[in-house]
Amino acid sequence: MAATGSYFSIIALIILIQLATNLNSCSAATPIRHSGRNTRFIRTSCRTTLQPSLCFVTFSRYATRIRGSPRLLATTALSLAFNTTRFATKSMITLSKRHGLKRREAAALRVCVEELGDSIDELKDSIGKLSRHGAGGSTFLRQMSDIQTWVSAALTDDDTCMDGLSGKTINRKFRSRVRRRVVKVAYLTSISLAFVNRYAATHK
Repeated sequence: MAATGSYFSIIALIILIQLATNLNSCSAATPIRHSGRNTRFIRTSCRTTLQPSLCFVTFSRYATRIRGSPRLLATTALSLAFNTTRFATKSMITLSKRHGLKRREAAALRVCVEELGDSIDELKDSIGKLSRHGAGGSTFLRQMSDIQTWVSAALTDDDTCMDGLSGKTINRKFRSRVRRRVVKVAYLTSISLAFVNRYAATHK
């Protein structure tokens, strides 16, 4: 599946966040009150994402650490996406070992574990390359192109996992449980891509 197609299909997944996710226990909470340039930078950056308000709730707590830096913002988003994807994968591995799963459900979990495993590698590579980026020029542009490709591929992996959960033979409760984890992963990966794109654009 092409990365572009995955990006647009992932929009439907992000909408589910408003109902299904409880990221860091803050998805339904009032945004943390901050002031100053650092927080304004987070708010402005989040306007480029699919869920600006939820993005701000998630990243405003890191405003002091990010210090208005597009690079640190992208790195923070990638790190959150990486850790969330790794946790989701571990939880799916644990779930796959339970007795009583239907054959179709077990197969869907295997697909998700494989796809999210690829996503972990792609996000890890992105973090590593971003941490040793060049100051500018053609080398920087090549590095950013690699990162954009990897993060887009991670979104495709999330989408492929979700496709495996669409069968009618899969228990609805099981589907909902797994989908919540993948939606959270897709949400952070989508934001990471938006921030990576924004950082790359500042050096063109």
